[in-house]
Amino acid sequence: MKQLILVTGGSRSGKSRYAQDMAESMNGDLCFIATAEGGDGEMIARIEAHQQMRDATRWLTAEEPLDVCSVVRAHQLCSCFLMDCATLWVSNIMFAAEQKGELFAEEQMRTKVDQLVQAYHEHRGSLIVVTNEVGMGIVPDNALARRYRDLVGTCNQLLAFHADRVILVSCGIPVTLKQ
Repeated sequence: MKQLILVTGGSRSGKSRYAQDMAESMNGDLCFIATAEGGDGEMIARIEAHQQMRDATRWLTAEEPLDVCSVVRAHQLCSCFLMDCATLWVSNIMFAAEQKGELFAEEQMRTKVDQLVQAYHEHRGSLIVVTNEVGMGIVPDNALARRYRDLVGTCNQLLAFHADRVILVSCGIPVTLKQ
């Protein structure tokens, strides 16, 4: 059964592993939408570790930091997409806008999420989105970080609203928030 599933949690909570296991339990071809960019050696090592965890015979990997909808639309044969992660997607879009001298605002975030949900509805398969729960810590000390936190919060709320299931992973333990 086709589903939109949001998997959230803190850093290193086990959410990516949980989401991958969930996707691999589904039949058919799988598509991993990687939103991370290898900006430094540590991030490149993280990306490579994630790649090694995926069975290359079942997974198509699409590296797309900005236009994730185009990946969903281009790969109609995939039975499940795993997008990891929405948090980096938000930061990529935010910084791409800033490089053009533009401000990426909440209304634009809403539009981006609506476009992703629409692409999911146009597709025959499931979509699992991994995200980080960034609003449970201290209030950031600068405007840019607060705006980022707010945009991720908006993204997560909208994805959760549209999702069939929402799972919070903490300490490697999944807790269902919405079923």
